[in-house]
Amino acid sequence: MIVAILTQEQKDLLAGKEYTTDSYFNPIQDVNDNWVISVEEIDSCTNEDFAWIKDLQLITYVPKEITPIA
Repeated sequence: MIVAILTQEQKDLLAGKEYTTDSYFNPIQDVNDNWVISVEEIDSCTNEDFAWIKDLQLITYVPKEITPIA
């Protein structure tokens, strides 16, 4: 899956903000602790305040390993 990488400042600007009606940014961290958002969030963004996300660098998402609860 392809995602866009964010700085900490960019993550703080986006987290919980509406990118289109009733849809909100949800930055997550990858295996390398990079903050990222999905391409779907970028493609669906109609909020002009966040037009700058269309210029973010894209990377391949590698999820963190999840340790099952025993």
